[in-house]
Amino acid sequence: MNFEYLKLEVSERVATVTLHRPDKGNALAPHVLQEVTAMFNQLGERDDVNVIVFTGGEKYFSAGFDLNEIRKLEKVSNEAYTALFHKAYRAILFCEQPVICAVGGPAIAGGFDLTMMCDIRYASTRAKFGQREVVLSLTPIMDPLWRIIGMGRAKEVALTGRIYDATEAERMGYVSKVFPEGELLSSVGQIARDMAKFDRTCLIETKRLSNQVLNQDLDTSMRTQEWLFRSYIGSEDNHQRIDALQAQLAAARAAKGN
Repeated sequence: MNFEYLKLEVSERVATVTLHRPDKGNALAPHVLQEVTAMFNQLGERDDVNVIVFTGGEKYFSAGFDLNEIRKLEKVSNEAYTALFHKAYRAILFCEQPVICAVGGPAIAGGFDLTMMCDIRYASTRAKFGQREVVLSLTPIMDPLWRIIGMGRAKEVALTGRIYDATEAERMGYVSKVFPEGELLSSVGQIARDMAKFDRTCLIETKRLSNQVLNQDLDTSMRTQEWLFRSYIGSEDNHQRIDALQAQLAAARAAKGN
């Protein structure tokens, strides 16, 4: 598939996907959603990609729904358009590799929903977040939002339609860290490259585990985690990484002693 509204760069086992519809604030028209779905489905199958960064650049993330497209819809014929959104959501949410969202500006309505599907969110000081569906007489995506910030706060976000700045989004636990304007992509890129050095299968299994245990009772969850841990501990890769870490620590101690 040729991508018109997404840019892709792969380096050091990190794929950076950038929304690129600057004349419309990266608004989510049908063809944009189709490209998002195809891109993440393809990346999920690539063995040379351990981590994915999803961004709209330093200026904005996505203004949300393309209102001109939605205005054309009729209630009796909206199924195909609705499916486009949810295919894109699922492609990100269930992509095998960890997906880091780097939000450089407004992430509103459908744009906010895309950030919600990512595993980790970072923002710049100019970022804005808002689940504005209620303003448009639309129902919101509550799950996985409530899993990220709790049901009480998710209800506030959904029912008030408020716009939150990056500081408030960090305070509620929606974003992990806020970076100064202009430093987002370089900072998140370094985090992603550091993550991408880890065992690819371990990264994938950890993401899968985080989704799986949410729906398990505590006893089953503990047993699942024990089984998964047992499948990795003592492996050749585990031994190699222990040896490398111990060598690194020894070198640091020697340098400090000198």
